[in-house]
Amino acid sequence: MLTLSVGSLCDVVGGELLAGAETTMVNGLAVDSRAVTPGAAFVAFGGEHADGHEYLGAAIEAGARALVVTRDDDAFRELVATSRRQDVALVLVDDALAAVQALAMHHRERLICPVIAITGSTGKTTTKDFVRSVLGTRLKVVATEGNRNNELGVPLTIMEANAETEVLVIEMAMRGPGQIAGLCDIARPTAGLVTNVGVSHVEVLGSEEAIASAKGELVRTVPERGRVFLNGDDGWSTVLAEMAEAAVTRYGVGEACDVRGDEISVDESGNATFTVIAEQGTASVHLNVPGRHNVYNAVAAASIGLYLELSLEDVIAGLEASSFTKMRMETFASASGVLVINDAYNANPTSMKAALQTLAEIRSEGKRVAVLGDMAELGSLSELAHFRMGEYVAELGLHALVTVGDRARRIAEGAAAAGMPADAIRPCATADEASEVLDDLLGEGDVVLVKASRVMGLERVVDGITQPHV
Repeated sequence: MLTLSVGSLCDVVGGELLAGAETTMVNGLAVDSRAVTPGAAFVAFGGEHADGHEYLGAAIEAGARALVVTRDDDAFRELVATSRRQDVALVLVDDALAAVQALAMHHRERLICPVIAITGSTGKTTTKDFVRSVLGTRLKVVATEGNRNNELGVPLTIMEANAETEVLVIEMAMRGPGQIAGLCDIARPTAGLVTNVGVSHVEVLGSEEAIASAKGELVRTVPERGRVFLNGDDGWSTVLAEMAEAAVTRYGVGEACDVRGDEISVDESGNATFTVIAEQGTASVHLNVPGRHNVYNAVAAASIGLYLELSLEDVIAGLEASSFTKMRMETFASASGVLVINDAYNANPTSMKAALQTLAEIRSEGKRVAVLGDMAELGSLSELAHFRMGEYVAELGLHALVTVGDRARRIAEGAAAAGMPADAIRPCATADEASEVLDDLLGEGDVVLVKASRVMGLERVVDGITQPHV
């Protein structure tokens, strides 16, 4: 947890103390007044839809000791002056985000624990969840929560670590060149893992080569005494390995991988059982999340656990006890007896294909239904990628396909072109329209997968399945 005096805070962020005492101590930081804990600093972000400056009073009531603002206003000074508490300071900065990042860098310098950074085109959140569970069997872990994987979320995660933290696990997202490098400047990872290089973000970066270079920003940052973990079965792993100064551990299912999964089978729920093979020995593991592709995420986590000298037994226990971020292959049964696979948080061709394979492998006496929305940021590849996804749906022999969005209509066209019956394909313009279709389509014993890029908001479809229209 961030701990420093208001005077030091001003020095770190280049701020001006408008009210209060330099000696006031700050413990913790929040950018949402509802998340303020007693003693914390509250940083007010201006915004188009919400302005943190309007919640300064709420932050004081919640116990904030420092209010970090980006404009000087007599009302703010008056708020502090009339507060029932005398330990509130008011600090003016030029840029709220830059202030948070500076405080995170200051805090990072005082941490002595290993810092593991994870990025990749697909699977980084699930891998992070596996890593947290594995390391948590023996170590005190602080890890990225929710979608805190960007230029604001990474600093906030860093500042949650304290002297008792034994390992810090940070997920890093990327929307353009230089972003991961910037996050690495703040986090200074001692080890880094790249799950894979795919075509997500090609709209922004232009090519897979550019995406690999952007992911390589993490690889190049890891110091020589650290460790880089790469998917040994990914075609870009050799290129990425050449960028590394640190030693490289390869994980995957191929025989050349240092830590690998073998003898993979999938049960009636779609969950994988496999054997972990590593220098430390071999052991069987059964995952509690559906998807054959999660073997890769699991052996990635195993490789990090073994690197940090956990026993193979602890690694297996952590893998089998893992819990996962919502809307990532989240599986549950609705009140009407429909098995729902909610993977609506994000999508690209690789992850959507893996999710569809999982749907096809789940044993069910009912129908298997795919609800697929637009995949974003594919640029010139978008039309073809969506069309080919439809071909894959037809190839799997699913009972029904519901598409949502303009781009996803090409999925429907691809499925039709590959021979899927016309009456099994239902293109929809909106999530609400899809929900109405599913009301009539789904019944007890059916299995439905819901997947799309986050901008589509297909969690509304999931809500519609659990609360059908009347």
